[in-house]
Amino acid sequence: MSSTLRFQVVGEAFGKKPVYVPNCTERPSEFFAKYVFNRQKMFKYLPAKVYRKMCDVIDNGASLDLATADAVAAGMKQWAMELGVTHCTHWFQPLTEGTAEKHDGFVEHDWKGGMVEEFSGKELIQQEPDASSFPSGGIRSTFEARGYSAWDPASPVFVIGDTLMIPTIFISYTGEALDYKAPLKKALHAVDKAATAVAQYFNPEVKKVVSNLGWEQEYFLVDEGLFAARPDLVMTGRTLMGHDSAKNQQMDDHYFGSIPMRVSMFMKDLEIQALELGIPCKTRHNEVAPNQFELAPIFEETNLAVDHNMLIMGLMRNVARKHGFRCLLHEKPFAGINGSGKHNNWSLSTDTGILLHGPGKTPTDNLRFVTFVVETLMAVYKHNGLLKASIISATNAHRLGANEAPPAIISSFLGKQLSDVLLALEESDDDKLFNLSGKKSMSLDIPQIPDLMLDNTDRNRTSPFAFTGNRFEFRAVGSQANCAAAMIVLNTAVADALTDFKTRVDALIASGMDKIKAIVKVVRDDIKTCKPIHFDGNGYSEEWKQEAVRRGLDVESSAPLMLDQYVTPETIAMFSRMEVMSECELRARNEIKLETYTKKIQIEARIFGDLCVNHVVPVATRYQSQLIDNVHKIKDFFPADEAERLSANNVELIRKISSHTSFITENVDKLIEARKVANVLEDEREKAIAYHDTVAPLLESIRYHVDKLEMIVDDELWPLPKYREMLFIR
Repeated sequence: MSSTLRFQVVGEAFGKKPVYVPNCTERPSEFFAKYVFNRQKMFKYLPAKVYRKMCDVIDNGASLDLATADAVAAGMKQWAMELGVTHCTHWFQPLTEGTAEKHDGFVEHDWKGGMVEEFSGKELIQQEPDASSFPSGGIRSTFEARGYSAWDPASPVFVIGDTLMIPTIFISYTGEALDYKAPLKKALHAVDKAATAVAQYFNPEVKKVVSNLGWEQEYFLVDEGLFAARPDLVMTGRTLMGHDSAKNQQMDDHYFGSIPMRVSMFMKDLEIQALELGIPCKTRHNEVAPNQFELAPIFEETNLAVDHNMLIMGLMRNVARKHGFRCLLHEKPFAGINGSGKHNNWSLSTDTGILLHGPGKTPTDNLRFVTFVVETLMAVYKHNGLLKASIISATNAHRLGANEAPPAIISSFLGKQLSDVLLALEESDDDKLFNLSGKKSMSLDIPQIPDLMLDNTDRNRTSPFAFTGNRFEFRAVGSQANCAAAMIVLNTAVADALTDFKTRVDALIASGMDKIKAIVKVVRDDIKTCKPIHFDGNGYSEEWKQEAVRRGLDVESSAPLMLDQYVTPETIAMFSRMEVMSECELRARNEIKLETYTKKIQIEARIFGDLCVNHVVPVATRYQSQLIDNVHKIKDFFPADEAERLSANNVELIRKISSHTSFITENVDKLIEARKVANVLEDEREKAIAYHDTVAPLLESIRYHVDKLEMIVDDELWPLPKYREMLFIR
């Protein structure tokens, strides 16, 4: 049963879009991964020998030969054609923050005047999309077009519509990564290798360590008709002007509130399509701001989780339009209310358990737990500026540090119990192992209410990198970002920290020290070293900003300057040691991020100037003319003393409108000139800094006057839908 048949049209919603209600009797487990060529499908459609080979490729990284690929392609084609598939595409993640695909039909000449459906192993493994028009940061010239996409067997092939979607990496003709997946897979291999070696100190049977990711996707919905009437939303994804609604989120009544019916239908439709594509959707709810919602899946292996997040963002946009909405993934689509993030819950696990799961059953388990926590903290401490650079963008900069999201200073919250353990280890000279207490119960003494089990840590919403029981929650990632950017940095940094840890422990063991004593000694040294990154207090406070400076943490607030962290000697050396990215690839990404930052603000400035000159000022002037005409009519009709009193209010409004429109007109000219000055700069870093320092501030100062005019001008004349209209779904 297709997802379209699971919903029936029962009426029409805003903008004459149909309302869909569930019409599905199947349980999710019955249609989960229906459109995914997973192991179950491989077992059914592939010969036994080929199936075993593919499992070895996926589980153990074995090489894939062309004969096996041909057999896989044949089985895959049979499965896909049974679903009505006619085309295939390599689905990859270029450095545009989106995805890309080029569709090819299952057709070849039969050399008898007809066509035959054909799909070979070569087509499955490799394609050649034109690489000249994708961002390359100077790696490729525009006249050098050749690039390659190569199949990633670890991420299952899936079907959307009539197309077989094949997840791939994307590299240049000369081998450099032009995407997010290729370096992510290298980072995951690096952390697997490093973490496995350390885990074997505690359990020699550990063979593999897997990085896990659970993302929490926040988003806004707005009626499609209202969206279309806002050129700024259409062009930039956010409202560049708009006065606060009288009621927004101050009543705290939207968070976890009852989900509106239209939104609920959208969510159900989205979940069904996501489940059919193997995305394990688990949680849905209203978020803090009006019209803001959240979707979260069960955690998965990081590579697959990243693919699923990129896929779900595309689904959200498409399904929203079906229900008369537009899905906004911008980090700050509306001023004055909370923006949207995408918390990345990260952990490491083996076939023997979760490495960050504590407390353990034995003192040795507890030492293993503390070791991996501390080395993660070491990674975050050494590369806190780089982690911040991995999540910064022109859009996410609106959200960070705005008392609604983590501040633009990376620190880690651990909670009282774990903090006390680390402090005791730091201050003790005792090499004895230790115990950690598990969850405790809380009796509420309320009839019929059972005891609650308390976690050993509270939560700290101001912490960018908080430990939450069996994982770290990287809370600073932006809602429209590709999670891979943050995961590449985090996993590489942790791999580097664990590699360094093992080198030092092995040196102590070689000198004759007992293994456990050696581990404890290095852990204790690292607790002292990374202590500056540990902060359990209020990350929003001015005191913390000053304290962070004293601790030597990166407190840079300019996005272009944050991006310098990608090309520091320390960053280049780390990525080189871990064999994840070369200096060339890092400099290219830095160039692309700077260029993207500039272009986003450039687009905002252009559409903002257009709206001011062609919408706001003419309407305000027209209303001002009506007021002036009214003043003249009052003076003609009433005696002079009475006319002056009756027209005083209109005269004051006329003066205010003149003041606001004059400021807007003058400063839009300054905005245009600032853009012209910045645009002639050839160095991308200098250009991005110019846009940050001169163009972006003008947007905010002009907006203040536009928003004031919105509250003065006749509502019937105002050309743009207002916040009070967009933020409350009817």
